[in-house]
Amino acid sequence: MELAILREKIGYHGISLALATVLTGAALMSANHLTLPAIAQAAQDDLKTSLVQVLPEGMADNDLLADTVSIAAAGKEVTVYRGRKNGAFSAAVFQYSGRGYAGEIVLLVGLDAEGVVQGVRVLKHAETPGLGDKIEVAKADWIHSFKGKTLGTARWGVKKDGGEFDQFAGATITPRGVVKAVKEALEFYAAHKAEIAGEKS
Repeated sequence: MELAILREKIGYHGISLALATVLTGAALMSANHLTLPAIAQAAQDDLKTSLVQVLPEGMADNDLLADTVSIAAAGKEVTVYRGRKNGAFSAAVFQYSGRGYAGEIVLLVGLDAEGVVQGVRVLKHAETPGLGDKIEVAKADWIHSFKGKTLGTARWGVKKDGGEFDQFAGATITPRGVVKAVKEALEFYAAHKAEIAGEKS
């Protein structure tokens, strides 16, 4: 009977709602805390898989995730994963982004010590399905056209602009943005090669 009377009080509903909110919040925080290590590990595994995709097997024998350097460029920090072979610097892998038709295109670029492109992969984009998404390795081979290129030996542009890289029918802006981003990534590497290689602090 007392419970029925209590329920009729105005404060009862507020207290009940507050208690339910606190309990729900505590449960969410607990679940988040428990899943953080698994989420972090999955992210590391994904990154490791991506790093291997842009460097040929045997180019590095160290753990790239454990050998990094952060370099300030264009107002942001670029984390470079350094490959070593028998202790000597042999490769660099880092993210670089460009502007596509629908927004930012995030690339992972792998280079050997001399600045020769070993591989490029698209990590994130919002380009039009069926047109601009041909930059994905799962949709087309176009992204492989950067392999073996250097800053000084390629005509950095799409064919429509006098360059050597194919554009897509109905989606020239997307490949143009990727080509520009890869070129800028090579320029970044050339400007910071000594620091990346550990030749200067």
